[in-house]
Amino acid sequence: MKKEDLRIVYMGTPDFAVEALRQLVEGGYNVVGVITMPDKPAGRGHKIQYSPVKQYALEQNLPLLQPEKLKDEAFVQALREWKADLQIVVAFRMLPEVVWNMPRLGTFNLHASLLPQYRGAAPINWAVINGDTETGNVEVVHDKLMVLGGKLVLETVDAILNDTVKPIAQEDMAVVGELRPAPKIFKETCRIDWNSPVKKVYDFIRGLSPYPAAWSELVSPEGEAVVMKIFESEKIYEAHQLAVGTVVTDGKKYIKVAVPDGFVSVLSLQLPGKKRLKTDELLRGFRLSDGYKMN
Repeated sequence: MKKEDLRIVYMGTPDFAVEALRQLVEGGYNVVGVITMPDKPAGRGHKIQYSPVKQYALEQNLPLLQPEKLKDEAFVQALREWKADLQIVVAFRMLPEVVWNMPRLGTFNLHASLLPQYRGAAPINWAVINGDTETGNVEVVHDKLMVLGGKLVLETVDAILNDTVKPIAQEDMAVVGELRPAPKIFKETCRIDWNSPVKKVYDFIRGLSPYPAAWSELVSPEGEAVVMKIFESEKIYEAHQLAVGTVVTDGKKYIKVAVPDGFVSVLSLQLPGKKRLKTDELLRGFRLSDGYKMN
């Protein structure tokens, strides 16, 4: 079979999933249909926003389905009518058997971790939060994996077409250390625990940057609290006698937060309703002095 004859249905939603779809289309494969999440309102104006995958599909004039429920009979029938030989899933949803078992060559999923480690909805975030990489935040890792993942999808489809695929069961894969889950991240998940060591707080912040972003309550000496998102930080290993969460600042250039084994220096942050700023930029318009705390 030629690649133009292999009928592929592609499923994905965020920008992470666009790269693999783009490589398939530009690689000459026959993508007969794309499935993505329904449109949803976003922002203050609640304007309808298309997913990145939908935007790309529309640009390429690819047939599109956006089901609310994957077991819906009308959707399942529409999917059957595409007569897919193969389905590819990248950053989408859990599929019911009636969907994943439909194509004659099956369905495969690109997962952004070395399985079986980090099975779950947020593998990139948790790998960085757990300190599995030496440098970079989620934004950097996301972009690199997006490109590598696109290439891997293309290589996998080539192998399927040439009948050279050698599947390996997850239970047969070597695991180094304990298995780590990658559960979905919620707002409360993103709250910084300043009782943690320097390295753990630093990894936590970069593991959630730029989205959804780690946050903390900044509390004034008078007890007024404001939520502050933190995007970048530096590690400072330095002995001190300060209470955990104590803010140390010159009011002009730096903000440091005390943790048990040193300080976390805040490099970029955001106040509610404001844009993301470097620390020195924020301090030009926000009066901060000793006596503040992070909770």
